[in-house]
Amino acid sequence: MLEAGLAFAAMFALMLLRIPIAFSMAAVGFAGIALVRSLPAATSSTATEILDIGKYTLSVVPLFVLMGNFVTRAGMSRELYRAAYSLVGHTRGGLAISTIFACAGFGAICGSSIATTATMARVAMPEMRRFHYGDS
Repeated sequence: MLEAGLAFAAMFALMLLRIPIAFSMAAVGFAGIALVRSLPAATSSTATEILDIGKYTLSVVPLFVLMGNFVTRAGMSRELYRAAYSLVGHTRGGLAISTIFACAGFGAICGSSIATTATMARVAMPEMRRFHYGDS
C-alpha cells in the first residue's frame, strides 16, 4: 500500500511539472518495475508493451462506427425501430427496452463495448428522438 501511495505521489509530482499524464504514468511504471524486479525486466516489459500497442483491440471501433453509419443511411435502423415499436411500443418504455436488448445483442456479437456504444448511439438516438423519447 505504501508503494502505491508513493507511486501516485511521484506521478502527481511529474504532472505538476507539466509532464503529460501518459509519460508520467510510463515513467512511474518503469521505475516501479525496475525497483521491484530489475532494470532488464523493466526494459523488457516496456518493450513488450510498446510493441503490443498496434494490436487488434481498438482497430475495429472505426469499422463498427462506419457500419452504424451505413445502417442509418440505408434506413435499416428506421425499419428496425418501426418493427420494434409495433411489437413492444404499447408498453411503457417499450422502445427503450428493445434498444437495450439490441445493444446487448450487438455487444455479444461484436465483443467490444466501445464499438457497441459508438455504433448503437449512432443508430438508436435519432430513432428514439423520432418517437419522442427524451434525452434524459
